[in-house]
Amino acid sequence: MMTKIKVYPDEQITADELVTRNATLVHRIAYHLSARLPASVLVDDLIQAGMIGLLDAAQLYDASQGAAFETYATIRIRGSMLDELRRNDWAPKSVHRRARELMQVMHEVENETGRDARAEEVARRMDISLDEYHKILHEANTCRLLSFAELDRDDDPFNPDSSSNTPSPLHGIEKEEFRGQLVEAIAGLPERERLIISLYYNDSLNLKEIGVVLGVSESRISQLLSQAHLRMRAKLEEALLGDVSP
Repeated sequence: MMTKIKVYPDEQITADELVTRNATLVHRIAYHLSARLPASVLVDDLIQAGMIGLLDAAQLYDASQGAAFETYATIRIRGSMLDELRRNDWAPKSVHRRARELMQVMHEVENETGRDARAEEVARRMDISLDEYHKILHEANTCRLLSFAELDRDDDPFNPDSSSNTPSPLHGIEKEEFRGQLVEAIAGLPERERLIISLYYNDSLNLKEIGVVLGVSESRISQLLSQAHLRMRAKLEEALLGDVSP
């Protein structure tokens, strides 16, 4: 006989029943996430990973912790999908290397001029054409699967594998410092890139929808979003490490 889980004060159901009832939650999260990822990421792969997260949630859920099952399951499902994306980063090392070179040159130009680096300046200093510059941006955006917000996501408070369910005071301070540095990095972006970041992360619009709002092509939005990410990463690395590593 399968063990029943107390989900509501007056109801106990099995883990299998929990999974069946909440399968649509996996699909909803997968389609929401896929809208913000490159087209090469298959939604079916996200759903498969999400179902594993849902199974874990059903087996590990503890109603005494005070969170509703759907809230807890959402954390586990989304985390499982993000873990799958991390494991399957298909981008070759050369893509990451070229994106980092572009980021460093952009950062150098901005430090020297005291203003936002222009595409022409960065391309000239890298001794590449504008077409090549935009190709690097496109590749960087394709391999970038996790948002800066995801890097700062709260740890799963119900994870039994954690050494402690209570974050240390230092952990809280570090998270607050990161948030402050992230806010500063976004505030330092050119106005249009700042708007795109807001529409993408705060309003959850995909690239095509942002293009409609701003009256430009989806590919142009992809370029500007990638450019914004590289600027932000450079600023965050400078804040966290004191300088951008060579």
